[in-house]
Amino acid sequence: MYHAVSDDPARAALGLSVTPAAFAEQMDVLAARGRTPLSTRELAYRWRLDRPLPARPVLITFDDGYEGVHRHALPVLRGHGFAATLFVTTGWLRGRGLPDLAGSAPDRTLGWDQVRELAAAGVEIGGHSHSHPQLDQLGDEALWFEVLRCKEILAEELGAPPVSFAYPYGYSSRRVRRTVRGAYAISLAVGNDLARRRQGPYALRRVTVRRGTDTEEFERLLEGRAIGRNFAKDRLLTGGYAMVRGSRRALRKVSRARV
Repeated sequence: MYHAVSDDPARAALGLSVTPAAFAEQMDVLAARGRTPLSTRELAYRWRLDRPLPARPVLITFDDGYEGVHRHALPVLRGHGFAATLFVTTGWLRGRGLPDLAGSAPDRTLGWDQVRELAAAGVEIGGHSHSHPQLDQLGDEALWFEVLRCKEILAEELGAPPVSFAYPYGYSSRRVRRTVRGAYAISLAVGNDLARRRQGPYALRRVTVRRGTDTEEFERLLEGRAIGRNFAKDRLLTGGYAMVRGSRRALRKVSRARV
């Protein structure tokens, strides 16, 4: 899971960014190790039809929709002939007259012409909500809006509805997954673990690639070595955040019931 690809990202995007040179080197590692990238759409298709996966499969995914995916990542992906999936927050993208939302993104985002160029180059475009909220904190109506408005805009701009979705911040709940299931064929979480089919098509885990991920660590992550140690802090924080979010939502329900 990637986010921004930039030599000089905004401060808010720095930790979850990679340099163009690091990204190119990591794609070289995938090629050297005989990995077969596939799109999230193809994964869903093969699972649903019980078709075998290619040898040593891997998903290359980007969240949010930052401009460096077009400027820096696309030429590298093209050079290797690699499939990839970009999950976009539709309200953040430039070109639909929504500067208030585009300005709230952590770093400079793609314009719609660039998104169309990525799609034409074979990059799958998936949904990542409309305004990037914590979906499990929304009421039912707002949740449906975020999930469906994103899908509608992508269908309008690209000529076909998206098949895949990624949860903003990686957060979901049974209610969120049920809502997403009504609109998409597959959705991805974070989890910082290897993807397993037993996780199901609506909670598939990914491994975060960060600014500090060097080549040796990338190779270890790719082979599934030391993932637990590398992401121990992340998992602890994720568990704590889940408890806090659950408590907040329960308090809101109680408050509404008293009104």
